[in-house]
Amino acid sequence: MAVQLKAVTRDNWEEALALKVSDHQQVFVPSVAVSLAKVFIKPDGKNVEYLPFAIYDNETMVGFIMHAYEESTSNMYWINGFFIDHIHQNKGYGKQSMIEMIRWILQRFPQCQEIRLTVHKENEIARRLYKDLGFFPLGQSVGDEEIMKLEISKSSLFGRKI
Repeated sequence: MAVQLKAVTRDNWEEALALKVSDHQQVFVPSVAVSLAKVFIKPDGKNVEYLPFAIYDNETMVGFIMHAYEESTSNMYWINGFFIDHIHQNKGYGKQSMIEMIRWILQRFPQCQEIRLTVHKENEIARRLYKDLGFFPLGQSVGDEEIMKLEISKSSLFGRKI
């Protein structure tokens, strides 16, 4: 497995739009189309930048993940819209993709001290994955989603020596 993050561009956006989760998972994550719309609509404010990525294993697109951030901060670095296509689930792509996204954020933004995400309260598989990577609940929710964070300075897996 050689997981890579590649920007969603005019060359791969249609393939990204075709990515899907299983029917019972649709309430857990937004579609790629909704995530891509956020890039231009900026629902979280004009200072938030959104970077959508397709997740690849060699030349095969296996999922989608997006990073949203406010560069002038140390704690407004978010992972959202993350999912592995239903055909490629249960193969280890989820964990490897999250590790790659976290590494990418830390390499690009040395000021980042924490990374946040939200997870649907009923999405036990994702909650377990995030906890295994060091994320913990903040005790805050947005709708049906709980906010979790990874404190970089306390994380042995994602220390600055990457």
